[in-house]
Amino acid sequence: MSEAFQRKRVVITGIGTVTSYGDGVEPFWENLLAGRSGIAKVQSFDVTDYPSKIGAEALHFNAGEYMDPKEARRNDRYTQFAVAASRLALKDASLDPASLDADRFGVLIGSGIGGMLTIQTQSRRLYDGGPRKVSPFMIPSLIANIASGVVAIEVGARGPNYGIVSACASGTHSIGEAYQMLRDGEADTMLAGGSEAAITELGYAGFCSMKAMSTSYNDAPETASRPFDKGRDGFIMGEGSGVLVMETLESAQARGATIYCEIAGYSATCDAYHITSPDPEGKALGKAMTNVIKEAGIEAGDVSYINAHGTSTPYNDKFETGAIKKALGDAAYKLAVSSTKGMTGHLLGAAGGIESAVCALAIRDSKIPPTINYNEPDPDCDLDYVPNTMRETEVKVAICNNLGFGGHNATLLFKKLN
Repeated sequence: MSEAFQRKRVVITGIGTVTSYGDGVEPFWENLLAGRSGIAKVQSFDVTDYPSKIGAEALHFNAGEYMDPKEARRNDRYTQFAVAASRLALKDASLDPASLDADRFGVLIGSGIGGMLTIQTQSRRLYDGGPRKVSPFMIPSLIANIASGVVAIEVGARGPNYGIVSACASGTHSIGEAYQMLRDGEADTMLAGGSEAAITELGYAGFCSMKAMSTSYNDAPETASRPFDKGRDGFIMGEGSGVLVMETLESAQARGATIYCEIAGYSATCDAYHITSPDPEGKALGKAMTNVIKEAGIEAGDVSYINAHGTSTPYNDKFETGAIKKALGDAAYKLAVSSTKGMTGHLLGAAGGIESAVCALAIRDSKIPPTINYNEPDPDCDLDYVPNTMRETEVKVAICNNLGFGGHNATLLFKKLN
């Protein structure tokens, strides 16, 4: 390979989050380290008839703070979240989009579902008032690629741009694909992550019918999401967005940017097993972790922390634990594993965005957020899950796992810059 085509190193220089904690990385990280749950009774619609009545809603959110109010009204809530997280990430990176080469500035923001609220409201208009009542903005508002497109319009990014849809692995795949583009010289700067706004009547009806969501802790919402705990009975939905500013190391150093960490590995695999259940043997997820460790040029024992998919469902947590042991062998028992979904809920296609941010922050601050509500160990889940209390320890290498319906696995590896 000639010098002109040498792969570039890729770093994270900005983080933007919208969650039930509020907007921005500071409240997000502060609440995670404190072990505070962002889950409560759903307020955006009447949950009386729903088996699961709780979620992690971004009730504070005001799209007009981040985009023209008229434009905001034309877009679904998931796109509004993406614009907000992107602007927050750029601010965190001290990066003015106007200073960039627009042709080498790209956006990859995934969503597992897209504009579910738009689908719901426009369907009601159709059935109640006929086809003339349907908004002309319905189609561009609901499609799952539109967040990337709108963000690019807002910030003037003419580089690589599309929307990745791989269910709950969407945000992780987006970051991984952006990493490869930067590594291979197709762009200098990327906004990448995920966004989701599926806390709606339709979303809850669908997931409740699948019996995927927790129903046992409606009277104690903050205790409902309990990854790896024996009493777990389903996931809790969250909403929001997580977007990273990713640059080549060369670009970041040239402008004197503050760097969180380096991205050094990405793998995408498929279970080829079942549309909703993970593979009990964890072969493909284990392979994804093995792949990123190999790409980063490290050993399994070098991994300090894994931010697990950890959905608080009976199957996922058990099978992911097995996959970690399959991939890392004896080293699996010597590292820390935690799932922040106990606090944020499960943000579906946005999970990888905010959980990659957790990995970057853990490396920066040498602090690992806990797995809360871990009260009764499950014999099938026998790793160190950082129970209930934040841990201070150096994090040199962190892995982020996310899995999606369809058998999609996405794994990223982050490491301290050296």
